[in-house]
Amino acid sequence: QVQLVESGGGLVQAGGSLRLSCTSSEISLNMWVMAWYRQAPGKQRELVASIITGANTNYADSVKGRFTISRDNAKNTIYLQMNSLKPEDTAVYYCAAPTLSYWGQGTQVTVSS
Repeated sequence: QVQLVESGGGLVQAGGSLRLSCTSSEISLNMWVMAWYRQAPGKQRELVASIITGANTNYADSVKGRFTISRDNAKNTIYLQMNSLKPEDTAVYYCAAPTLSYWGQGTQVTVSS
């Protein structure tokens, strides 16, 4: 069972920043499309950002200009830098290799107003 392990979630005030990390000891993340999803209470899981190469990234309209997805191939790690956080960003955030159907366990992000 391939594991994607997320870290970096927590509680932050509105306007603050957090950086999420995702790594794996079983697969090389740089070989695959990687993505961050989130699921808020009572809502469907939604795509937040995805990355193919360092220059080829995509973002949900709701996070454009505030979130940045990146990868560090030497550390086999995917990041999601989240700035100017809003209460509506509160959700469980999941790292995923969607073409492989691999998912992390999720990390909680809570933004207080």
